[in-house]
Amino acid sequence: MSPNLSTKATGIAQAHASTDEISYHGAYYEKVTEGLAHLLNPRAKDSHAGKKQQSVFYNPIQQFNRDLSVLAIRIFAEDLAKIRDARNERRLQTIANEGQKGKKRKRKEEAHPARGQRTNGIERVRSLETLHGGEEQVSSPGIEGGDQQLDLGDALPNGSRAIDTVKSGNEGLIVGDEAAANRRVSENQPEQSTATLGADPQIPIGPKPKGTCSDSAHPFEILDALSATGLRALRYVKEIPLVTSVTANDLSLTATESIKLNVQYNGVASKINAVTGDAKALMYKTATCARDLYQVIDLDPYGTAVPFLDAALQAVTDGGLLCVTCTDSGVFASVGWAEKSYSLYGGLPWKGPQNHEAGLRLVLNTIASSAARYGLAIEPLLSLNIDFYVRLFVRVQKSAFEVKFLAGKTMVVYNCDQGCGSYSIQFLAQSKEREAKNGDKFYTHSLAQAPSANPFCEHCGFKTHLVGPMWGGPLHNPHFVAKILDLLPSLDRKVYGTIPRIEGMLTLALNETLLQDPMETTIPESQPFPPLNPALRDPHPFFISPASLGRTLHTAVPSDAALRGALIGLGYRTTRSHTEPGSIRTDAPWHVIWEIMREWARQKSSIKEGTIKKGMAGWEIMMKDRSRRGLDAAKQELRDAIEKAEDVKVLRVDVQAALHCLAEKLADEVDGHAQGSSFPEEVVDGQPSGIKVVFDEKLGKEAAGKKMVRYQMNPRPDWGPMSKAKGGP
Repeated sequence: MSPNLSTKATGIAQAHASTDEISYHGAYYEKVTEGLAHLLNPRAKDSHAGKKQQSVFYNPIQQFNRDLSVLAIRIFAEDLAKIRDARNERRLQTIANEGQKGKKRKRKEEAHPARGQRTNGIERVRSLETLHGGEEQVSSPGIEGGDQQLDLGDALPNGSRAIDTVKSGNEGLIVGDEAAANRRVSENQPEQSTATLGADPQIPIGPKPKGTCSDSAHPFEILDALSATGLRALRYVKEIPLVTSVTANDLSLTATESIKLNVQYNGVASKINAVTGDAKALMYKTATCARDLYQVIDLDPYGTAVPFLDAALQAVTDGGLLCVTCTDSGVFASVGWAEKSYSLYGGLPWKGPQNHEAGLRLVLNTIASSAARYGLAIEPLLSLNIDFYVRLFVRVQKSAFEVKFLAGKTMVVYNCDQGCGSYSIQFLAQSKEREAKNGDKFYTHSLAQAPSANPFCEHCGFKTHLVGPMWGGPLHNPHFVAKILDLLPSLDRKVYGTIPRIEGMLTLALNETLLQDPMETTIPESQPFPPLNPALRDPHPFFISPASLGRTLHTAVPSDAALRGALIGLGYRTTRSHTEPGSIRTDAPWHVIWEIMREWARQKSSIKEGTIKKGMAGWEIMMKDRSRRGLDAAKQELRDAIEKAEDVKVLRVDVQAALHCLAEKLADEVDGHAQGSSFPEEVVDGQPSGIKVVFDEKLGKEAAGKKMVRYQMNPRPDWGPMSKAKGGP
């Protein structure tokens, strides 16, 4: 820290981040301490409207976003290290096995010189220029003793292959994108000398930027593509142990100068490279060189991240992590800009309480469809709707096999947004598991039968509207979420001020996965967390809102405990959604939900006469009350009898039969009312018409446990995305 430094506390505190005003190198800054990073932000200027105008964008509201990102990337880095170690062990074993075969082949060549001459064709000449930009060329004659250079790299997305260096008999091995750590060199940083082939393979080959951790065999490089003040880059370097370097890029020269200032102030110039330029151009250039691909790319723009997705997907390494923020929820979560939503995200938004959850799926579908063009499949590790934006952590994998499941996980929704609020789902394709004659499992992909719903809602008769296409797979990997939650108790709450909210929201996210197919929950600490089945769909993607149900029928809103108790009593599962307070996620179908609500109106909250009228959604739903089904069935029988009757005698017989059946049904229903809510079990159109509904609040009440911040209220006025920075070029 410079001796020319004075500090004056201003008493400002926001989300546990402290703010002071200091003088540094003759200029005054607002010093923000967040996490382990210290940020010097230029003073905001007064605009013509009387509001403060930032020259470099900084939003203290998103500290939750940054805290969560640090923890998520930290868990991902540890998991990636386990994957790399396991891969290296397998390849070392393969090399050892091939070495034994090579010795046998040499003995055969000595006995058969002619064959040996043909075998000499395997001698390879490697160009170090291909590896790290040098001009020297080295040949590796055969596979005899001594130092060897073998081509063990995996095929990369752009068709090139990384060259790996192995020292004979050494336990270390550098493979794939690990062949060189921190290769990126800024224009003002001199290129370092390269290692020789006989060097320890734990020391990466190739040029390294200034201050690179040269002893790291596992490079972990992050691109902060839209860095602004560089706060994310600072926190990633200082709080994630496995990070070897971060590239902090911004189009604004003012922002880049601010990044350099903060890097110098925090003493991390050896690990952060500040770059001024267009983020898309930088990522496209990175994509042309396989060894320069990033392990993590963070996109946190002001607005939508869609323009950057194509470049980011090509610049992230196979198995890398893509972190995406979109703050334009007014587009993807509102029908006010449906045409804009389709042009950006390729799908139409949802009208109703589930709009933010549908917005998450629209953004995920955009990422998945963009990735599929390059043979890349995505796996959402964590997808959250937070305040005014969405934040997604997506693993990107090169897999032609997994890409085939995308159509089977893409869905459109028929939403009764003008009526009762129910919906039905239509997937675009089918992926079915088959078994071959030898017992092997494989999948077949085919078109889905359509349509899955009528133009009018089956419950209330109102018109439905189309939503999507959108992502129909899981939103979270439960193992990834659980690992973050397991990490929280060991963290310093003074460093991570938003831990209470992280714990509450991630607990809700983890509970959302309970409605999916059960997975293996016990994973050894030494093993990476398993990926989800690529064929897995989210069978119950949206929640129900008790407030909306009560509003439709014009009854008192049932309590969460009462409604959950009724659902659990009928054998259905329930949980909450992180996107909406008071929401209930359940695997119960809509006809059961409305049957429960009709029972609620009959048992607990009767509907006042005249509050619902013919033509309203609630009227149509109540007309399907099972106490009226006997009368409705009798009416239909009479209509059929009149239409089919050929003479009066036959008609009289049919009418008498219909009336007799009606009398029996009414008698049975009266007996059922006398017993409470127990009705004769029958099936109408494949749906149960006689179920016992008990609003057991004790059964539906959540178990008492640790109090958590599950749905944070706005902690201050003007809680939002803030104004865009005006910092010059």
